[in-house]
Amino acid sequence: MSEKDVEELRRRMNGAMDALKKELAGLRTGRASVSLLEPVQVDAYGGKMPIAQVGSVNVPEPRMLSVQVWDKSLVKSVEKAIREANLGLNPIVEGQLLRVPIPPLTEERRKDLSKIAHKYAEQARIAVRNIRRDGMEGAKHMEKGGKLTEDEHRKRNTQIQTLTDEFIKKVDEMLAAKETDIMHV
Repeated sequence: MSEKDVEELRRRMNGAMDALKKELAGLRTGRASVSLLEPVQVDAYGGKMPIAQVGSVNVPEPRMLSVQVWDKSLVKSVEKAIREANLGLNPIVEGQLLRVPIPPLTEERRKDLSKIAHKYAEQARIAVRNIRRDGMEGAKHMEKGGKLTEDEHRKRNTQIQTLTDEFIKKVDEMLAAKETDIMHV
C-alpha cells in the first residue's frame, strides 16, 4: 500500500464528507437558504428533475425563498414538488414566480431536525469506517502476497486509522456546528 493508496482513501473519505455537507445544507435552520430546495425533484418532461433545472431559486428576504419557473406549464408541478418534499413549506404562486415563506421552527421541529442531522452524521461515519476497512483489507492482502512486511503492514494500518480518526472528528465538528445552528432561536 503506497502513499498513492492512502491518498485514494483520503479522496474517498472527502467524498463522504461532501455528501454529509450536502445533506446537512438541506436541513432547515429557520433562515432561508437556496440549498434548502436542492433535494426537491420536480415531475417535468416525463421524468424527475432537480428544481434548479426548471427554475432559478433566490433568497429575496431572510425568511423567504423565491422560485422563478422558466416554463409556465411546470408551475403546478414545482408547487406540488415543494409541498410534497416534506420540508414543511407552502409555496404561494404568483404567475411563474413561487414565493416560499420559511416559517419559524418550533422546539419540536428543531429536535426532529437535530435527530435527522445525527442520522446523516452516523451515515457519514459508517462510510468513513467502510473506507478504512477497505484500506486495511488491501494492506492485509498485500502482506499475504509478500508485497508488504509485517512492520510495514502495521505502519499502514496505523496511517489508515489516523486518517479515519481525522475524518470522524471532522464529521463530529460538522454535526456540532449544524446542531448549534438548528437549536439557535
